[in-house]
Amino acid sequence: MHVRECYISAPGKSILHGEHAVVHGKVALAVSLNLRTYLRLQATSAGEVCINLPNIDTFLSWDITALKSLLSGWKADCSSSELDSNLVKKLREFTAINEGSTDTRSMAVLAFLYIYLRVFADAEVLPSLRVCVWSELPTGAGLGSSAAFSVCLSAALLSARGTISTPLIQQQNTARWSDAELELINKWAFQGEKIIHGNPSGVDNAVGTWGGVLRYHAGMITPLSRVPTLRILLTNTKVPRSTKVLVSGVKDKINKYPSVMTPVLDSVDAVSQTCEQTLAEMATEGALTKHYTILEDLIDINQHHLNVMGVGHSSLDTLCRVTLAHGLHSKLTGAGGGGCGITLLRPETEPSVVQAAVQELKQAGFDCWETSLGGPGVLLHSSNSITQDTLSILTSY
Repeated sequence: MHVRECYISAPGKSILHGEHAVVHGKVALAVSLNLRTYLRLQATSAGEVCINLPNIDTFLSWDITALKSLLSGWKADCSSSELDSNLVKKLREFTAINEGSTDTRSMAVLAFLYIYLRVFADAEVLPSLRVCVWSELPTGAGLGSSAAFSVCLSAALLSARGTISTPLIQQQNTARWSDAELELINKWAFQGEKIIHGNPSGVDNAVGTWGGVLRYHAGMITPLSRVPTLRILLTNTKVPRSTKVLVSGVKDKINKYPSVMTPVLDSVDAVSQTCEQTLAEMATEGALTKHYTILEDLIDINQHHLNVMGVGHSSLDTLCRVTLAHGLHSKLTGAGGGGCGITLLRPETEPSVVQAAVQELKQAGFDCWETSLGGPGVLLHSSNSITQDTLSILTSY
């Protein structure tokens, strides 16, 4: 074991522009959401590996000898980016998780054990570990909570194995890994995402790894080199929705009215590209009033387009109406049909304005967080760089 203890965090994800249009070959901008998932890894001598997930009331442990037996006759190939379906099948049998089970708890357990066994596959003896993960992100809200979990796990286990460095030096609060090491973290996190989601795009784990803003177009993921941090209000309407049904509905509408819908998709593409250009200007020139005016206009335009596509919802209309009454601009983020929305906050927006909007939104039954977009990706922390509340949770298990 190269690491006795470490603390790691990774951000959530929001779609700034381009949701749904991206499925039809247009540009989308995915951005890190500074509601973070935190992990503590601790080496032990208990002869077992433990995972503690207080958010979902899951506390499990397994004997390392029993786990090692699952690798019997298995040839380690750490270079492979393909998911080992045979190992996943063995893990399902070992944990008594049925083939059809896709609940949060089951998927988190499978992803953890899979990455743990793959990373340490060629070790003579599997290490005794205790891992605790706690998240500020709500699960199942389309905010990249599973990807943040997989990124934290990958970074922690690769560090413990000595595959990547531990870049934190004395007196530092946080540290980042090299680009090559981040690529490796991202690769392993993508494996976790495949277990959890089946056929993910790779965007969520890339945002969790790199942070900032990522451009996603025709399967290509490109981090934007310099981006500003944007203050936002994140709202969860708590209205459940099916991404699959919503995506299918947009496709049907495009097929039914191609001459009407194609220009809408082209306009969303232009919104994403204009936003990308504006963010680049803000990073180089400094954020000016004109830039925020453009960002607000783009939010309004895109929200109207998403309504035209048929992925709006009365709860999202309420969010837009309430925030606009306070001079703030909002749009859905992700699949739509309920779910979450983001509201841009200018640097000069008074706390009293935000508080008044939040109060009204909470009265409508919504959950709200004031946070930011565009912050750092996966981080290695010193314990004193983590809030006391988070630290007390991580050290309680």
